[in-house]
Amino acid sequence: MTGTRGRPRSEEVRRAILHAALELCERDGYQELTIKAIADAAGAGRQTVYRWWPDKASILMEALVDLAREHEAALVPVESTDVLGDIERLLTTTYELARKTTGQALVGLMADAQRDPVLSKRLQDTVIGPRRTALRAVLQRGVDSGELVATAPLDLVVDFAFGAMWYRLLSGHAPVDAALAREVTTGLAAMFAQR
Repeated sequence: MTGTRGRPRSEEVRRAILHAALELCERDGYQELTIKAIADAAGAGRQTVYRWWPDKASILMEALVDLAREHEAALVPVESTDVLGDIERLLTTTYELARKTTGQALVGLMADAQRDPVLSKRLQDTVIGPRRTALRAVLQRGVDSGELVATAPLDLVVDFAFGAMWYRLLSGHAPVDAALAREVTTGLAAMFAQR
């Protein structure tokens, strides 16, 4: 949470603002998103929003972090004996969230992050990095257990998995969904010589 001035936050109002920001961003696009629209949709005053967050990027960052916490069980798979299944579940959850809720926010934040090193670091540290770390850990577990044989650097494999998502989010030429998660998992399996 970024703001500390004034009255303590009402958790109900905070959640309404975060939900409204993601919903409006997904519907109207990042560039069209305004603090006024967020406040109106959440039933909050603009002063309340500005007291807690300096800009829409900060609101969306907090919303994305909260959403990741809500879906933590699916985004950080519990160890199982089916590494490829764990990978597909992690990617399916990530891709489905991007398709339904977070895609426009991610694309807009990533665009702004190209000109703002502070935002770029926040995005990497709180949204992008944890997904990469989770996927890399599952891949490493597969290598350690012998289910997968490392024939490519793990970081490159992670780039492949999330690169497909980013390319589709940016170009809009095909969906980011469970079908893509299956296809990418099949591709990842091919990058590793399975025993």
